Amino acid sequence: MVSVLVDACGWVSLIDAGLNLDISLNEVVGEAELKITAGVRDELDSLSKTRSGLLLDLLYSRSEVIDSEHGHTDDALLALAAQNRWPVLTVDRVLKKRLVEGGCAYIEVTSGPSLRMVEA
Repeated sequence: MVSVLVDACGWVSLIDAGLNLDISLNEVVGEAELKITAGVRDELDSLSKTRSGLLLDLLYSRSEVIDSEHGHTDDALLALAAQNRWPVLTVDRVLKKRLVEGGCAYIEVTSGPSLRMVEA
């Protein structure tokens, strides 16, 4: 089983594209175990106040919240990805660039729509 860190914008993009979580991740990494940081959870909770249909109950029931001493969400995702060799589900261009520079992989939603793994 592969652990996958989920960024807030990555989750929103997956939902907006109408992708099936299990099928899409299975095609890219096999069976996945989802991980989110407290910062990502806070971002999604805040976003859900103005936007419905994010399926946060699904994400929260299927993921483990990982603590990080890094304050900023992107810093925490980058540190955890580098430390554990976990890919990050994201569409954030700046974060993707930082991940590649740090030798980390990411999973992005493509216009297909589908998921694609990019390895550094």
